[in-house]
Amino acid sequence: MKQRLFILFQYLLPHHLLSQLAGCVAECRVRWFKNAFTQWFARRYQVDMSQAQVEDITGYQHFNDFFTRALKPGARPLDSTPGAILSPADGAVSQLGPIEHGRIFQAKG
Repeated sequence: MKQRLFILFQYLLPHHLLSQLAGCVAECRVRWFKNAFTQWFARRYQVDMSQAQVEDITGYQHFNDFFTRALKPGARPLDSTPGAILSPADGAVSQLGPIEHGRIFQAKG
């Protein structure tokens, strides 16, 4: 129910406003806010900061800086197994299979 209300709320707000708000949050340099938001995000999504060149979350200028952080050399070795699938982003495969007959995979949310 809580998630449905959140989604309904998003439909009621102007999408351009939401996009601008997200951009402001991502680029915010107010130290207490960007640190709190980035720390919340890192905990919520279990970000392994030991792989980052800058391990201290407070060392980033803003959330977008953290989100595009550089990793230490060798932090993510490439799988050379034939047929392996590589992704340049953190994540997990939640669905796999052919897309047929107008089938749609939900990518987010």
